[in-house]
Amino acid sequence: MEKEKFIKVIKENQNLIYKICYSYCSNTEDRKDLEQEILFQIWRSFSKFDNRVKVSTWIYRIALNTAISFYRKDVKNKRNDYDSVIISLETYELDSEQDENLTLLFGFIEELKRLDKALILLYLDDMKYKEMAEILGISESNVATKINRIKLKLKEKFNQI
Repeated sequence: MEKEKFIKVIKENQNLIYKICYSYCSNTEDRKDLEQEILFQIWRSFSKFDNRVKVSTWIYRIALNTAISFYRKDVKNKRNDYDSVIISLETYELDSEQDENLTLLFGFIEELKRLDKALILLYLDDMKYKEMAEILGISESNVATKINRIKLKLKEKFNQI
């Protein structure tokens, strides 16, 4: 029963996990490794989730923390056997113009600092500033200021092409 509930939650939130993996790793193999590490960390914490925050907020927090620390650890040498929880996220299907714009956007996002990446991903997923502040441990006013600066940077990048 726990496994089915876990899979349901992951499927409902797969796009946000995919976005984080795509934004933090340009290499396909690294993205797959990060995806599996995020899923493992969610699985490890799954029984402790207490519904004080939305599931998506909780998953973002785990995914972002995992992504940020992913390269600080030598995870390839410290892997546990967790094949029973490994599932693969499905990628979205987009038309070619959307795909091109999304690829450009993620490329520009990839160039941002880690905190800025996290903020813009949360923003793109329509998170409220209060939720973003809670996930990242910064003030709401800091979130608003940073989001405006990031949007200006991204707009400049798109205007340059």
